[in-house]
Amino acid sequence: MAPSPWRAGARAGRMGLGPGGSRQQTRIRTIPMSTNGTGPTIVLDGEKVAYTPGETVYEAATRHGKDIPTLCYDPRLEPFGGCRLCVVEVEGARAPVASCTAQCQAGMEVRTRSARVEVHRRTLMEMLVSENREVDVDELTSLASQEMTELVDRYEARTGRFQGRQSGASRPDDPNPFIMRDYDNCISCYRCVRVCAEQEGDYAISVKGRGFDTQITVEFDGHLKESACTFCGQCVQTCPTGALGDLKALAYRDVAGETKKTRTVCPYCGVGCAVDLLTRGNTLIGVQPAMDGPANKGALCVKGQFAFDFVQHPDRLAHPLVRGEDGELHQAGWDEALDRAAEGFLRVRERYGRHAVYGVASGRAPHEAAYTMQKFIRGGFGTNHIDNCSRA
Repeated sequence: MAPSPWRAGARAGRMGLGPGGSRQQTRIRTIPMSTNGTGPTIVLDGEKVAYTPGETVYEAATRHGKDIPTLCYDPRLEPFGGCRLCVVEVEGARAPVASCTAQCQAGMEVRTRSARVEVHRRTLMEMLVSENREVDVDELTSLASQEMTELVDRYEARTGRFQGRQSGASRPDDPNPFIMRDYDNCISCYRCVRVCAEQEGDYAISVKGRGFDTQITVEFDGHLKESACTFCGQCVQTCPTGALGDLKALAYRDVAGETKKTRTVCPYCGVGCAVDLLTRGNTLIGVQPAMDGPANKGALCVKGQFAFDFVQHPDRLAHPLVRGEDGELHQAGWDEALDRAAEGFLRVRERYGRHAVYGVASGRAPHEAAYTMQKFIRGGFGTNHIDNCSRA
């Protein structure tokens, strides 16, 4: 079985292999450093800085405040070194080095910005634009970032210097209700492939073709619903170009107003995934997983990512309802509704005893609400008949 192209690329980068797997005969000059208890150091843009053994040049540079552009990098994934935008100059190396795959070595001298490196990065961006010209995408298409658009503007890459046919092919025929597959904007960074494999373990997304004809696909080149896809939305969140989009959010593109983010916790289960709710005015238009969420680290399930329509459903209860003498439910105030509920609980306890009351706390409620519920059942009724529906 042939090795996966994204794993082969990452392996080649870590082993110092060049294009086609040829080993680069490059000697990186390092300066002997004395160990004085402060740990190993490298020279980063003329400044001696410490690094952690095993840390890549990109990780060390980013930690020390250097801005190195990337398109194929995701901190949750194995380094890939495919986009080559993160290249830096290393003293002694005959060619720019991909900082995301090159590990720090004691005494290494690194320049993250130079005229040579900036020309290299700008040329790469111009070539990407020549293949994928729709770089200005709707912000609702690329919820997590506008990485491609921002870098095109940063390097003024809309020059038209390179022209030719476009790569990628859109899949507007895919009937799934959640993920838009517009591969006209794909740059073959393989982040969607890698996040599906490395983070989710689904391996639903794969690659077909070679070179310019490389295409992101699923098994048998079919639809997402026919694949192993669980619609977690991870591929949408990591895509830097808008080739994969959130169809649920795009349905609200005509809603006026500025998009606002509000941090909260997903209500669907007890894991406690941190999410950012995207709103325009009083309309919830999308959900974005929090990359710094302590429980999920940017991951969500299909419910947390896409099942938010109930929030603004017209049938959602907005006021308490009490049953009248006619047997029908009528709108009431909170005081009236709570008084009616308390009277009913007291009647049941007096007639059937305290163990006749059974409490079920919603698995979608926060911990504070669950704690209050068990105190209400145990302290108010004197029974331990309390459970929760955490599997909801």
